[in-house]
Amino acid sequence: MPLTAFDHVNVRTANLDAMTAWYGRILGLHPGPRPPFNVGGAWLYLGDQPYVHLVEVASPPEAAGNTTLEHFAFRARDMPAFIALLKDNGIVHSIDEVPEFPIVQVNFHDPDGNHIHVDFHKEELASL
Repeated sequence: MPLTAFDHVNVRTANLDAMTAWYGRILGLHPGPRPPFNVGGAWLYLGDQPYVHLVEVASPPEAAGNTTLEHFAFRARDMPAFIALLKDNGIVHSIDEVPEFPIVQVNFHDPDGNHIHVDFHKEELASL
C-alpha cells in the first residue's frame, strides 16, 4: 500500500494552553474536534486537517536533542510577513537556503523547544 499524504505530528507538552495559543498566533493553526481520549490534548488544524496533535503530559518532555524527532515543517507563502510575525513575537530564527533546491527554510523553535521550519520558494528572498 503506497503512502498518499502526510497526516499529522504528535507533540507532547506540559504547557497545553500556552502551546495551543502559540501555534495559533505564530502558525495560524486553530483547535478543532478531537476524540475523547483519556489524556488531555488539542488537535490543531490547518484548514480542515488536524496536522499538529498536542498531547498533555504532567512534566515537560526531555530537552530537544534527546528525542528521535529532529523537526517538522510546513510550506508557506509571504516570507516577509512571516519574518515580521516572528520578530514581533521575539522568536529567534534563521533563514537558510537549501543548496541546489529552490527552497528557503525559516528555522525556529516552539515554546517547548521543538524545531520547526517553514519553507518558502527561494524567489521570496528578493522581497526581504
